[in-house]
Amino acid sequence: MGWLDRQHTVAPPGFNRWLIPPAALAVHLCIGQAYATSVYKTALVQHFDASLTQIGIIFSIAIVMLGLSAAVFGTWVDTNGPRKAMFAAALFWTGGFLVAAVGIFTRQLWLVYAGYGFIGGIGLGIGYISPVSTLIKWFPDRPGLATGMAIMGFGGGALIASPVSSALLGLYDPNSGTEGWVASGDAVGKLFLTFAVVYFAYMMFGAFTIKVPAPGWRPEGFDPSAVKKQALVTTNHVSARNAIRTRQFWLVWVVLFCNVTAGIGILEQAAPMIQDFFRQADGASLVTAAVAGGFVGLLSIGNMGGRFVWSSTSDLVGRKRIYLIYLGVGAVLYTVLALFGSASTMLFVLLAFVIISFYGGGFATVPAYLRDLFGTFQVGAIHGRLLTAWSAAGVAGPLIVNAFLDAQGTPGELTAQAYQPALLTMVALLVIGFVANLLITPVDARYHEPVDPATGAPVLAKEN
Repeated sequence: MGWLDRQHTVAPPGFNRWLIPPAALAVHLCIGQAYATSVYKTALVQHFDASLTQIGIIFSIAIVMLGLSAAVFGTWVDTNGPRKAMFAAALFWTGGFLVAAVGIFTRQLWLVYAGYGFIGGIGLGIGYISPVSTLIKWFPDRPGLATGMAIMGFGGGALIASPVSSALLGLYDPNSGTEGWVASGDAVGKLFLTFAVVYFAYMMFGAFTIKVPAPGWRPEGFDPSAVKKQALVTTNHVSARNAIRTRQFWLVWVVLFCNVTAGIGILEQAAPMIQDFFRQADGASLVTAAVAGGFVGLLSIGNMGGRFVWSSTSDLVGRKRIYLIYLGVGAVLYTVLALFGSASTMLFVLLAFVIISFYGGGFATVPAYLRDLFGTFQVGAIHGRLLTAWSAAGVAGPLIVNAFLDAQGTPGELTAQAYQPALLTMVALLVIGFVANLLITPVDARYHEPVDPATGAPVLAKEN
């Protein structure tokens, strides 16, 4: 397996760095399928005779494992290089589909938890962080653009997986097309087997086309001293071990947690929310189920586009300022949505679209923020540890929203006013994140790693 080692991925002289983003996208577009689980959720409910909560646990386990595996394996990914990490991610992610398919065919729900949730979730975490530090090293002049290009794929994966899943479920189920049709469990199992094969092929393409820059490489015309002029950007390096000892790391953790939790506040109830917001006095909704589904698709576009547009913009305005927009403007928009969103369908859709674009932008910008604060030495490992904020938000967001809505009644039968307590709670979270972002300052020099005089590369200091 030596061909997976880092030294076999060093780019030759003259290598075109623009070949790296497609390799990263190949992985992120595959693991982005996690956002498309709603397509077959009802089918699994009927197949296992389970509740929505029991089926929803599958996704929750996957997101928790994403954060935990990214934290645990982050240093391993940085040390062993992106090819070995992408290869491992492909084995876990597609292996999870295979185990889950067996669980569906045998009606063993715990196998779906173990497969898609636990095993697949490990693949999610490793695959999510595997190209990040590599892209930042290839694009030191535009780290926000670089990470935006890759992480955009995670947001866009559902745009591909959702229609493909619907088409394949119809193909695999002989009863498709009948009135009130819901896909059979057998069709979902075959869908999982198909994903395992197709995603493995695409992720292998990413693994075997990824390259790391040679030591000392830099883009033509790039002057590192120009980057250092920005207040929060360092040319020093902090190890993952030291990063978690800094207050800057935990402030960024709070920022990401608040931003993600607020975004999930809309994503979790997007379809019933827009129908409930425009419910008439007689109880009928002015928004059809088809329109609500289109609204969810539009939010996916906002999620994906925000990851690229806002992250790229952060290269121009700075990471701290862009998060002030995500959190400060986001809090204002959430307040308007809660209090006046029911006045106009167009206003509601526009507000939700921009809020979700901030949610996606927050994910894509945070690796570049970490690079600014801690350098490139172990930024992938630091990013992995930070993603525990996503795991926490993946649990907290749905709990907060569902707790408020359960107290008000049944989603799909509520009114706009019933959503106000949940949405205003998200405003409070965004304000907390806004304050945390204001408190971020450059990392103290005592956390910097020493540099090898011969190579100029950072080295890990020994523990005292």
